[in-house]
Amino acid sequence: MVLGRKMSLKWLIITVTLTLQLSLLADGEYFKPFNVSYDHRALIIDGHRRMLISAGIHYPRATPEMWPDLIAKSKEGGADVIETYAFWNGHEPIRGQYDFEGRYDIVKFAKLVGSSGLYLLLRIGPYVCAEWNFGGFPVWLRDIPNIEFRTDNAPFKEEMQRFVKKIVDLMREESLFSWQGGPIIMLQIENEYGNIESSFGAKGKAYIKWAAEMAVGLGAGVPWVMCKQVDAPGNIIDACNGYYCDGYRPNSQNKPVVWTENWDGWYTSWGGRIPHRPVEDIAFAVARFFQRGGSLMNYYMFFGGTNFGRTSGGPNQITSYDYDAPIDEYGLLSQPKWGHLKDLHAAIKLCEPALVAADSSQYIKLGPMQEAHVYRGNISSHGQSCSAFLANIDEHKSASVKFLGQVYTLPSWSVSVLPDCRNTVFNTAKVGAQTSIKTVGFDIPFPEDGSLLPQSMIQEKVAHISQSWMTLKEPTGVWGDNNFTFQGILEHLNVTKDFSDYLWYTTRVYISDEDMLYWEENEVGPSLNIDSMRDMVGIFVNGKLIGSAKGHWIKVVQPVNLSQGYNDIALLSQTVGLQNYGAFLEKDGAGFRGPIKLSGCKFGDVDLTTSFWTYQVGLKGEYEKIYAPDVNVNASWTDLPHDAIPSTFSWYKTHFDAPPGTDPVALDLRSMGKGQVWVNGHHIGRYWILAAPKDGCQRTCDYRGAYDSDKCTTNCGEPTQVWYHIPRSWLQKSDNLLVIFEETEKTPFDVAIKSHSLETVCGHMSENHYPPLDLWSGPEFKDGKLYETDTAPVMNLKCEDGYSISSIEFASYGTPRGKCQAFALGNCHAPNSTSLVIQACKGRNSCSIGVSSAVFGDPCHGTVKTLAVQARCSSTYSSSSAMK
Repeated sequence: MVLGRKMSLKWLIITVTLTLQLSLLADGEYFKPFNVSYDHRALIIDGHRRMLISAGIHYPRATPEMWPDLIAKSKEGGADVIETYAFWNGHEPIRGQYDFEGRYDIVKFAKLVGSSGLYLLLRIGPYVCAEWNFGGFPVWLRDIPNIEFRTDNAPFKEEMQRFVKKIVDLMREESLFSWQGGPIIMLQIENEYGNIESSFGAKGKAYIKWAAEMAVGLGAGVPWVMCKQVDAPGNIIDACNGYYCDGYRPNSQNKPVVWTENWDGWYTSWGGRIPHRPVEDIAFAVARFFQRGGSLMNYYMFFGGTNFGRTSGGPNQITSYDYDAPIDEYGLLSQPKWGHLKDLHAAIKLCEPALVAADSSQYIKLGPMQEAHVYRGNISSHGQSCSAFLANIDEHKSASVKFLGQVYTLPSWSVSVLPDCRNTVFNTAKVGAQTSIKTVGFDIPFPEDGSLLPQSMIQEKVAHISQSWMTLKEPTGVWGDNNFTFQGILEHLNVTKDFSDYLWYTTRVYISDEDMLYWEENEVGPSLNIDSMRDMVGIFVNGKLIGSAKGHWIKVVQPVNLSQGYNDIALLSQTVGLQNYGAFLEKDGAGFRGPIKLSGCKFGDVDLTTSFWTYQVGLKGEYEKIYAPDVNVNASWTDLPHDAIPSTFSWYKTHFDAPPGTDPVALDLRSMGKGQVWVNGHHIGRYWILAAPKDGCQRTCDYRGAYDSDKCTTNCGEPTQVWYHIPRSWLQKSDNLLVIFEETEKTPFDVAIKSHSLETVCGHMSENHYPPLDLWSGPEFKDGKLYETDTAPVMNLKCEDGYSISSIEFASYGTPRGKCQAFALGNCHAPNSTSLVIQACKGRNSCSIGVSSAVFGDPCHGTVKTLAVQARCSSTYSSSSAMK
């Protein structure tokens, strides 16, 4: 048995990490200065070709306090590189006024990457898409005279160059490029422009040539890349984005094969199902990429994070950007995704000497849908090296193949990795990593049998955050002195400049006695007709909400009840994330298009388009910042009775204590409708409890075959998002201020809060699994053979930092049945299973158990045995007694 290694406590790890980082930061140099170039095979770093694994992390989608842990978990998972965009609208919210602080402290983020010994791929864009508001463009950019985005347009090119130069100069001033001893090894200009280039004709071609020349001319001293840009100029690497990029080839034989976005999940929209991508398929795609000549692969995303504030793109993308990533929105590991990919990365690293030594692979056909790629090369004093990848791309059948005189069994839709061209150390379809069950949230790990569970099956009861609330009514229509009147319908963004989601349009119409009589005699009524609107509109008559609509440039017909005389009509136009993808973004806009009419009147339609409208930007509570701790006490709050009749457009506030411990915190808003939420003045984001369709989800998910975002989905019939992340660093121990703006008739008494954690971990591994990957790089591996007598597979179980294994809820070596949280004994069972697992694991943060009869004895000779374990993790903060 391999006994578990004791892990340091979380505070000790953080202390040591920060000490090391501070010492490196003091020196101002993270590496010895090195140059980066490339050839047809790979990036050349300090004179050596490298095979590189990159982890996508967007710094604004986390807090600076989260960054060190996210980077450390990426490195532990096998990443060499961290990738991020630079977010223009975050850094320059007002033209000429820059923000490089807090979540937008890109310099601090880059330095943390460097101090961790990792490289940085910085994708400046400055268009990023990223399901980010307006694709990363600041909305003020629309107001530049004669501007056209992303084409051969002088005003746009001037603004774009100014920002790109700002970022490059900032990185140079902070000595963050590789040749300065910094972590930055590659930059990106533009982003997926090839998807829309044809919309601009010859001007698009000219623009992409200009962008390349401009970028290179800034003298950053590292290679530049463009993704999805088959006509990228010769001095720019063109790269692939997609679910699979193993067949991609750049537009020059002098460029390496780079995969800038491996979509290991997908984004989610309000009212949509939640997509999941099985880890077996991701691993298959990655292994095939390196098998067929790839050199740098970046996971989009390795950590997705949260769209805090109003940063989510659109329209209608949710506040969570979890992306089904290996590290979840809260910074917790998603298992088995993270662990299986970690093993894959380790296997690829074992092959790296041969992969970088060979200029190309030897292709061997092994069967109708089976093939091998073999890499051989001379490795300095170590002589000849050989590594191979064996692939079975059949979606349905496994296959036995003969390779270099040996027989190998390849599961369907899988790749086996052979670092020495003889021994299989990893197969993409055989998952040996643990499964972890989360107590809250919607990102559910796939059970080992591929079945899918609705989120309700893993959510626990949570305590209401408070039973003492105060309220404040948001006024309807014009509320302040900062309004104005204009004849005609103005475009939404031209008025709001995106400083708020909300814009009131109010006008007054006169209804005559003749109209009233006409409607009464004919038993008909008038309707308000809006020719085209997006994203939402609320329609008010005489201060009362009578209807609403949502959609993307849709027609709205709303029956209205009007009184004789003057009637006030108010339209509340709302954006729910600005368009982040497509050509001509500057023309997309928001609000209303076309005529707005009052139809059904006796003398014909009344065209309101040319009426005088009074415009009011935003909400009064928003304008007065009543969500801020130092301001809200001055607002006219009143106590909210439990029997209060719910009303629309209400503000609510309460105070609450933070859950004990250090776990990330989730706010449960499933009892609410739609609105926004702040904690201690920090904007948590938009919420919308909108349910997904009742059909379209799958009971089981078969990883085999080409993936798309509709293939493996969950949450049918349930709200798309109910849990909302509150970063721990935004909380104090007690007396936290929670402010909610609710648009619908909901009250907040059922709002709840709970820390988010992983409390159940499971392992399931057979004795014919592969030996631990670290043996192949250790002293046991000599002359192409393992000399360690015990090469049995090893099951590894690990709790999150700050947690220890407090109990073993199931353990069986033999033929156990079922899956995590539903294991059962089979016909064959070693009676000492539980006691041996307890001995190895209980009280430890992590443990390792050999999966063999040498450990447990042989309960059924001649049968392939399996070890199944389910363990409970308990916090060392509150459960020290359980560790005894």
